Amino acid sequence: MRNLSFVNISKTIVASALAVMFSAFIASSHANNDLPDLGTAAVNTFSLEKETIYGDAYMRVIRSSAPVLNDPVLNQYLSELGNRLVAHATGVKTPFYFFLLRNDEINAFAFFGGHVGVHTGLFLNADTESELASVLAHEITHVTQRHLARSLEAQQKSSTATIAGLLGAILLTIAAPQAGMAALATTQALATQSKINYTRLHEKEADRIGMQTLVEAGFDPNGASNFFAELATRYRFTTKPPQMLLTHPLPESRITDARNRAAQYPNRYIPDNLNYQLAKARIQVRFSSYSDSAALYLFEEQLKKNNYTFKQAALYGKALALFRLKRFTEAEVIIDDLLKQDSNNLFYIDTKTDLLAERKAFDEAIVFLETQRKIKPASQVINANLAHIYVEADKPKQAIPLLEELIFLDKQNTLPYQMMTDAYRKMGNKALEHYANAEVMALSANYKDAIDQLNYAYRYSEGQQLQIARIEARIRQFREADRNLEALK
Repeated sequence: MRNLSFVNISKTIVASALAVMFSAFIASSHANNDLPDLGTAAVNTFSLEKETIYGDAYMRVIRSSAPVLNDPVLNQYLSELGNRLVAHATGVKTPFYFFLLRNDEINAFAFFGGHVGVHTGLFLNADTESELASVLAHEITHVTQRHLARSLEAQQKSSTATIAGLLGAILLTIAAPQAGMAALATTQALATQSKINYTRLHEKEADRIGMQTLVEAGFDPNGASNFFAELATRYRFTTKPPQMLLTHPLPESRITDARNRAAQYPNRYIPDNLNYQLAKARIQVRFSSYSDSAALYLFEEQLKKNNYTFKQAALYGKALALFRLKRFTEAEVIIDDLLKQDSNNLFYIDTKTDLLAERKAFDEAIVFLETQRKIKPASQVINANLAHIYVEADKPKQAIPLLEELIFLDKQNTLPYQMMTDAYRKMGNKALEHYANAEVMALSANYKDAIDQLNYAYRYSEGQQLQIARIEARIRQFREADRNLEALK
């Protein structure tokens, strides 16, 4: 799909807010580094249920203030990679949700409720999928070992701050950074080491258990040490290190420990993954600071000098750059050749759909995607593209069941609701248009405007008692959610 992709940033880059947010939990814990290595058993006050509630609230606020990517292909790739690691992790107590932020900074972070955020800059700087997977495995371990909750308990024990005060200040920091910083100061949550995300104990634990998860999931154990070494070399003399090195300090001992751990595993060759390189190329062209012409030059030089891991990825990057430059015919020739090599590759399918939509070949696109859907009926990429084409082709009614399925599979994704709003608008169904738009707003914690949208939906639902009852129930739910969100502040 073309870039229906991200919510424009409106307040601040979320990474900075999250760094402050998480550091508030552990600001004094470097002086209190005696947390037991007992995983979830160590947490008594902050329950898993509370983690889920706060994680959902934070995620909604993040959507309202940060450049969250809604790119179906990249989201599916990241989710599949993340869940492959989760399947081999120990101590998994909650579902995981992986999401991308458009930010060239090298960073990843994890917070309550199994949420793991990844900056696009991580793709730009990781050479292999194993390097990216090593970072994800580390963040997954922070969640499974409940490091934030354990640190929160330590913070509470070592200060007069209450859990409610700390959590309220943290949420406020995301929503309104200046006010949040003041609130954090009043709870005495900031200290001299406030830029460090976790205690050294937690970092070592995440490195150790994360390495085990990485290997058991079939990745190269050297991915972690290779990535650490590259970062250390690149930013050794810089005055402004990347956010990841502020929240995840990288002393030489940590690189050595990673190498020593990797050496304990049998030496085996793990080839890189084509889909990782395709994802990286997609981010380089569509979601990085490269200009369109610079992106084209990058991939043309790779092809000219045979300087690539996979030629297909270099060709794919070139096709995307040509698309951005509106050289659609040249781009389609490349994509058609790539599809001949791998007709089921979702990256190629997505871009082929964009090209067909660009020349308004909607019937051809529908046949193309319906054929793919028979092969991959549950693919979110196929269904999102097909729904988009149906809406663009003025056949919005056919898009609705596809969008309902997408929402059923991922209730946290705003994109299906956005497309559903467009579909109902084209159908002239004002009530359901406003209803779908209310869901978009609620996913960004904008409950007041969401309730306004539901009131509009109510006015357009005269005589439809079941629909009215559904709207009334949703209004009550949003009012309660809004009260709960205010209570967290």
